Amino acid sequence: MKVLVVDDDVVSRMVLMHLIDSCGVHDIVEAEDGAAAWEQLEGGLRPALCFCDLRMPRLSGMELLQKIRSDSALDAMPLVLVSSANDHDTVRDAVQAGAAGYIVKPFQPEQVRQHIDACFDMPLLPAEAPQETARRLGIDDERLLAYLTGFQEQVGAAGGQVDGLLARGEPAQARQLLERLHLGCRTLGLQGAAADMAALLQAAVLDGGQLPTVLAALARSVAQQARLLRQQDGD
Repeated sequence: MKVLVVDDDVVSRMVLMHLIDSCGVHDIVEAEDGAAAWEQLEGGLRPALCFCDLRMPRLSGMELLQKIRSDSALDAMPLVLVSSANDHDTVRDAVQAGAAGYIVKPFQPEQVRQHIDACFDMPLLPAEAPQETARRLGIDDERLLAYLTGFQEQVGAAGGQVDGLLARGEPAQARQLLERLHLGCRTLGLQGAAADMAALLQAAVLDGGQLPTVLAALARSVAQQARLLRQQDGD
């Protein structure tokens, strides 16, 4: 699997490439900014996944994302935006533009692994059609997209939070956090992810080793729902 890393800061780029390599992915291509990345993509580069800094000269991460989403040959490529900004508006804009995820610097290994795992040919989990979810909840598409964005933030942070709680000997609090994610899955019509989360919670002792796989599948399911919603609104 080939992964493209785009960042104008060489230190950040090297750190991220090291984390990707530690996840078992050694075919890594780098670009110093969005313009350099776009040149490679136009030249035929087809990575399975792209991690891209948000703020860069010449072509920003958001601008690169928009170019990719408007190109039928590249539209399906997951792109995870990377930034030191973690305000809700920035994350919302990234998801609405078609980002598969959002990672806040400094990088956390479990967040990187989550997106790597999601690209290893994992099948999409069953989920309710987004329009049915919006109808059931009595909300419009914009509000549903906001819910999905907020949930994506929760999922992205959950791995590190659960690991921290388990390390401190607080399994009850870790279970409560996962129960909230399970409720979110059910509310947003993510039936497959809800079933996986329920199976994880049924164990007498939480399986921390299984958690990254479950969260990766959940993150992919949320991203797919957001993408379907955007495609629906674009029709």
